[in-house]
Amino acid sequence: MDGDLDVRWIHGAPRRAPDTDPALQVHRYDPHTYVLRQSKALTAEAPFLYLLFGSERAVLFDTGASKKSGGENPLRETVDEIIEAWLAEHPREGYHLVVAHTHGHLDHVEGDGQFADRPATTVVDRELEAVQAFFGFTAWPDQVVQFDLGGGRVLELIGTPGHQRATLTIYDPWSGFLLSADNALPGRIYAFDFPAYLDSMERTVEFARSREITHVMGCHIEMTRRPGRDYPVGCRYQPDERPLEMTVQQLIDLRDAARSVNDKTGAHTFDDFVILNGPARKYIVRLLVRALWAKMRPPA
Repeated sequence: MDGDLDVRWIHGAPRRAPDTDPALQVHRYDPHTYVLRQSKALTAEAPFLYLLFGSERAVLFDTGASKKSGGENPLRETVDEIIEAWLAEHPREGYHLVVAHTHGHLDHVEGDGQFADRPATTVVDRELEAVQAFFGFTAWPDQVVQFDLGGGRVLELIGTPGHQRATLTIYDPWSGFLLSADNALPGRIYAFDFPAYLDSMERTVEFARSREITHVMGCHIEMTRRPGRDYPVGCRYQPDERPLEMTVQQLIDLRDAARSVNDKTGAHTFDDFVILNGPARKYIVRLLVRALWAKMRPPA
């Protein structure tokens, strides 16, 4: 099914200007696929979340970077409203929600607590062992497992550690999305365990080449439209962002770039992304200094 990514994502406000963005932006890609973004005012990470519907259950991948609830961070309320509207169009009894994660870093799991007491809901713990057990991995990471949402919507998942040990890459044949977590995105890619990351990218490219992929969808935007230029760490206003979606060719380019810096620790800037091989502390310090300097400058 054709989907719609003709969307301008919320991207924060200039310093000292009121931020009128909603806490969560909801975009319906197709009738059964939703992409959500947390606002820059709520969290500078501004992560993307994915809500996918099948006939028997829905799955929410990631809960974002804020523990706040209610009006400040209405994640549970927003997801409930989307599900209620979907069920009004597709009535059924006993509909279940699975809350899972692309990976276990805090900026993707902080909202889990909002779903702890939700009826007909399973929250998958972020730890690797829990992820393996829930999805049925027995040969991590060299295994493709399936997760059936019902009605023929069967996701395929592979383990892709390197950024974080429990990272998943998820292929959704219905939308054609390849959800690439923080492994592939238009921004800073922190490959803390570089051998594992490069192996994951090799397997991801091989996996992608045998699937019909419409878009590679990561969890953050940190690059500007200017090639090789990223926004500072902690930036709250990104008016000239790159698109969220990437192509399979960009995924291959990222794999090739990772190959090229395999033995070179530190930060390596490319047109569409920045690869950080190992801790790359000097690069982070430079970004933080840049962000601090931007805050100290008088407004234009």
